[in-house]
Amino acid sequence: MGLLALGTALDWPDAKQQAHLVRAWGIKQLLEIWNKAKGKERDIMLWGDEIEYLVVNYSKDDPKVLLSLRQADILKALADSNTLKVTGDCAPGTEANGDAGNVTLPIFHPEFGRFMLEATPGKPWGIDFKDLLTVEADMKLRRCIAKDHMLPNEHPITLTTFPRIGSPGVFTEPSYPVSGPKLRSQFVPDEIANPHIRFPTLAANIRSRRGRKVQVNVPVFRDENTPWPWKDPTVNHDLHNWPEDDDVRNGAAPNNFIHMDAMAFGMGSCCLQITFQAKNITEGRKMYDQLSPLGPILLALTAATPVYKGFLADTDVRWNQISRAVDDRTPEELGEKPLKNDRWRIPKSRYASNSTYISTDSRLRPEYMDPNLVIDPEIKQQLLDGGMDDRLATHFAHLFIRDPIVIFNEDLQELDLTKTDHFENIQSTNWQHMRFKPPPADNSIGWRVEFRPMEIQITDFENAAFSVFIVLITRAILSFDLNFYIPIVKVDENMETAHARNANLEKKFWFRKNPFPVRTTRRGGSASRSASGASTPNHGPSRPTTPPLGPVEDEYRLMSVNEVINGTAYAKATSKEVTEDAEEGEEFPGLIPLVESYLDSVNMDVATRCGLARYLDLIRKRASGELWTAAKWIREFIAKHPEYKKDSVVSEEITKDLVGAVIQIGEREKRGLGIDDLIGQVPDLEKLFGGFLKGKSPCGGGQAALEQELKDDAKVNGVKRKFNAEE
Repeated sequence: MGLLALGTALDWPDAKQQAHLVRAWGIKQLLEIWNKAKGKERDIMLWGDEIEYLVVNYSKDDPKVLLSLRQADILKALADSNTLKVTGDCAPGTEANGDAGNVTLPIFHPEFGRFMLEATPGKPWGIDFKDLLTVEADMKLRRCIAKDHMLPNEHPITLTTFPRIGSPGVFTEPSYPVSGPKLRSQFVPDEIANPHIRFPTLAANIRSRRGRKVQVNVPVFRDENTPWPWKDPTVNHDLHNWPEDDDVRNGAAPNNFIHMDAMAFGMGSCCLQITFQAKNITEGRKMYDQLSPLGPILLALTAATPVYKGFLADTDVRWNQISRAVDDRTPEELGEKPLKNDRWRIPKSRYASNSTYISTDSRLRPEYMDPNLVIDPEIKQQLLDGGMDDRLATHFAHLFIRDPIVIFNEDLQELDLTKTDHFENIQSTNWQHMRFKPPPADNSIGWRVEFRPMEIQITDFENAAFSVFIVLITRAILSFDLNFYIPIVKVDENMETAHARNANLEKKFWFRKNPFPVRTTRRGGSASRSASGASTPNHGPSRPTTPPLGPVEDEYRLMSVNEVINGTAYAKATSKEVTEDAEEGEEFPGLIPLVESYLDSVNMDVATRCGLARYLDLIRKRASGELWTAAKWIREFIAKHPEYKKDSVVSEEITKDLVGAVIQIGEREKRGLGIDDLIGQVPDLEKLFGGFLKGKSPCGGGQAALEQELKDDAKVNGVKRKFNAEE
């Protein structure tokens, strides 16, 4: 979440009148950035992660676990904590070393939910491979610092959603009545949202623009004792506080679906996001395109969201729920009514999978593009006239079909080309699974790409593993010039597939058969040569000669997540289901083997390579099914709980025990104690983590790896003290 501007926010009727002006000024600001930064070169390759936490109020003596709405107080304590004491519970027994003074402290940010925090590293990560092994320690540090600035019973946890948000009764501390004037929700109070004027205005204007409340309907999981047809027992069909209360009487809450009606059910979800700075715009556009087809695979692999509003869902991930929670499309834009007042029918919510590819790569075929892409032709022409190329102009002309939702009156006085506020107003509320980010107005940083689909994981080890994995994939893509293009419509289809229960094991996804670039040969069989005339060495995997282009449908096929991540050979050897879609010569190498080939091609010490191998091994085992996803573990935890009646209901007692288990895991992880003592107390931990997190388990038992792990623990302890001392 970026900086939050202050001002007088316009209600939707007034904002609607100014929408065209904001779009027009936003395009002028974009062109100003474009002309200033299009030739920007040699930016340092940097990256950063964003971790989001739920803050819960948990005590063993209290029968309930509640969401804490003290975000503002916690952020204030983080900003000024002179009176707070450090508990010192991070990696006890280790001493801070000199490195602690060289570590930049993390930064904490507000989020939509008043029960949420976002934390980022204090400065971007570099490209040094040893940096990758400090990410986990930094994530632990953030969690430790956050906890030390909370009340004793408050805990920062990394579950995607709180299982009973919106359930009848009390689920927040403090508690407030529902059906307030901004959200007008049956299930959550207005006070659940960050009080900054941007957030309640965003929620209210989305509702006002669409002419009804948002409709977030998730299929309920049908268990042995689940009534069928199932009617959401929490829905009040007799509520008459607001005109929008008629929604449920008009079919907004269908049978067999968990019904939710507010932005908080989507934007109250936590995720893991990674942002990369490219060396120039060309490299950034390439990363945007090549990472796009990987989004659904990583969404399925990080699945962690099987519960909503106190009920087990028949889906495992959060994406569509957030999409529906911020869907501002009118009935005309949805195709429910003929176009009369609106300009076009819009196929997707503003929170959705990508609809464009933007690279200048010659391998980008027209057949990959979305045939139903909606753009604003006037804006596209304006961008073309301003010197922007067709593909990028198309991309931004698509984003700018949306209206700005939150407009501050003070920003409408005059156009300021030294800012990007109007451009970001629309850019930042197009929440696609990839985001292409121009430099800021002062051109102080480079072109960036944000990878957004991953679900947050329970532990810092897991979150570090997935962060590092995505970083290494980008290195392999750029080093080997890999090609993952498939048609955009297939990426859309994959995003839907990723929502299924156990999709990482039971579903297949469209993926490109051959990721390698064309290997050209001259007459006489000589190797291709670089511009300098020297032979181009083959540092990567073998690159087969590619035949002339054929039908685009021949370039991709259905693959399991195991096959995409680990390769066809590994999938055949480890999966009960034989991969039958691969014909002879169509074996996919696998993302992890590609990353390992890249690591083989660079200079790296053994300890660093072993540390990275631990992260890759976790992902390898999650993809093969040897280890469970968080969603699978949560489902099994609930199913085995003595309170569960096989009726799809996740009670307060089950929720408390689940959150308590997550807190226990996190507490032991941050202290470096491992989870051995929890095995047997907490069900199926070995199926979630395997041999990971069992105390000190450095790769191969090597002394260098052990020293690095102790060093990281000391850094957490020492920097944590430094954070409080500086304040």
